[in-house]
Amino acid sequence: MSGVTWARMRTFVTVADTGSIRAAAEQLHVTEPAVSAAVGHIERHLGVELLSREGRGIRLTQSGHTYARYCRTLLGLAEEAETAVRAATSGRLRIGAVATAGETVLPRLLATFRARYPDVELSLSVRPRDELFAELDQHQVDLAVAGRPPHGSGLVSVARRPNRLVVVAAPGYDVPPATATWLLRGRGSGTRRTCLALLEQRQWQPPTLTLGTHGAVLAAAREGLGLTLVHSDAVADALREGALRVVPVPGTPLDRPWHLVTAGAAPPAAELFVEHVCGHVDGRGEDFGFHPHNRPQG
Repeated sequence: MSGVTWARMRTFVTVADTGSIRAAAEQLHVTEPAVSAAVGHIERHLGVELLSREGRGIRLTQSGHTYARYCRTLLGLAEEAETAVRAATSGRLRIGAVATAGETVLPRLLATFRARYPDVELSLSVRPRDELFAELDQHQVDLAVAGRPPHGSGLVSVARRPNRLVVVAAPGYDVPPATATWLLRGRGSGTRRTCLALLEQRQWQPPTLTLGTHGAVLAAAREGLGLTLVHSDAVADALREGALRVVPVPGTPLDRPWHLVTAGAAPPAAELFVEHVCGHVDGRGEDFGFHPHNRPQG
């Protein structure tokens, strides 16, 4: 670590994340020469090239990718260390979530937690499943709300909430599932992966349309562009209102509970959040639905 300060390390990670010296400078509110100098200092210290020119832009070398991964972990651990020594009720809690959970499961949980523990500093990172678990593994978030952690990851599910995946379409969309257009999330999405596995299992090869975000997929389904596999939590209101209907497809619904996932020993504020969502009801007397049972390890 001699000669590589936290600030320089954070500058390099920002360059790696944004893919640009200019974008990193804008995000960090410093000059471009200052960013270049910080990266150059690290390269001279390590004796390796971390960035290479590509046209008018830059790209990470293999050494750059490796060093960025370690930097993210070290910076994440530094933040985690600060949180670990604070009292739980006045600490910091970094939560990560996949998009569907971030839009449907977390808002009420965060609102009631903030009302009960107003001095806890909260931050939320919404990422595709694969990116989210990478952030958790690199200690960039303390707790994630997502599907079950992947096998061999070492990540641990400390609580779960019942949830199902169902196939939905607009009421007027009556094309048979085997030949209908299937609307897909972007790459890295666990729901996309499950949907493609379902089609392969049925030996169907229907047309597909990738729309990327969860919101875009649901909007397309409402407009009658096709079918989609989606978490039941995400379409509860639309089903009640009649804007969408459940389409019977062999093999569905699929049991896919939400998990609260950690990278091992959770900081005090994260433990407080788990205790809150597992042991309390909200102001309307409704059970949060997370239960600290059956803790599968990735």
